Amino acid sequence: MSDISPELVKQLREKTNAGMMDCKKALVEAKGDLTAAETILRKKGAASASKKAGREAKEGVIGSYIHVGDKVGVLVEINCETDFVARNESFRALVKDVTLQIAAAMPLVVKRDEVPQNLIDVERDVATATLKKGDKMPPPDKIEMILKGKLDKYYSTVCLLEQTFVKDDKKTINDLLNAKIAELGENIVIRRFTRFQVGESLGSQPAAEPEVTPA
Repeated sequence: MSDISPELVKQLREKTNAGMMDCKKALVEAKGDLTAAETILRKKGAASASKKAGREAKEGVIGSYIHVGDKVGVLVEINCETDFVARNESFRALVKDVTLQIAAAMPLVVKRDEVPQNLIDVERDVATATLKKGDKMPPPDKIEMILKGKLDKYYSTVCLLEQTFVKDDKKTINDLLNAKIAELGENIVIRRFTRFQVGESLGSQPAAEPEVTPA
């Protein structure tokens, strides 16, 4: 199917931020199926990100966000390869989206290898105790599989890259990042962030989730 309408290409571009030609090629490959074309672009974005992952990213910006009411604030450092991209509007839009995500979803770390081992141990202990309380204990070969699934779910709540994007529940922040890498052609790294909430204990997790509405 090569007869792809400009309107369909526009819809896919608005959903993915990919280039017009990339959107058209994906739609042709997907035979006009918008959802399948989006999946194709995501896979290409992930592949592109993987190729660029080893490239040095020392430029970038520190983004900030203060939620309405001045009760929640976020600082995040996002790096790229050149100052040209750091000043790009699309890159700045990514930074804004990430600060909003951190304010709303309260991640603890950027990626799973940054999660403290003591927190992982607690999650495993709780999950194991839950299994033992059941009427029937799963066979040993299934226990590790179940525990892995529960830990994966835990990571998806505390790791920024694995969280569902607050403005599009069909994407994760990692999907968003990979799409931007493919679009801008540079390695982009979310290096670190800090989230402040009025009244929280120093050094502790936020006690309650504020109501943050996506812009």
